[in-house]
Amino acid sequence: MPTIVHFDLPADDPERAKKFYENLFDWKFDKVPMPTPYYLIETSDLEGNPGVRGGMGKRGLPGQQVSNYIDVPSVDDYLAKVKNLGGNVIMQKTAVSGWGYLAICVDTENNTFGLWEEDSNAK
Repeated sequence: MPTIVHFDLPADDPERAKKFYENLFDWKFDKVPMPTPYYLIETSDLEGNPGVRGGMGKRGLPGQQVSNYIDVPSVDDYLAKVKNLGGNVIMQKTAVSGWGYLAICVDTENNTFGLWEEDSNAK
């Protein structure tokens, strides 16, 4: 069953936000070598077991909010399902080189979410 596997946290000041979440929740941040600052986030549950992973980078648009990404076997198949069920696609399938494919959608209630297909051969 598809489930949330990643969240993306936009920040006006990534360093400030990193410090906030490290101190608030004890989240762990690993900087990824990219042209703009981007961190992978490691969370854990109350017993210390690994939790949902996330990422944090510079906010791209003024209204950009936290987005959840759902792991699916095929982004293409799920984009078709989104459209058939009355949702919209706001970012078509895009390769994240060496990681997989993503797309951004909006549901029937105007909530934004991402689709994620893991594929280390993505280019």
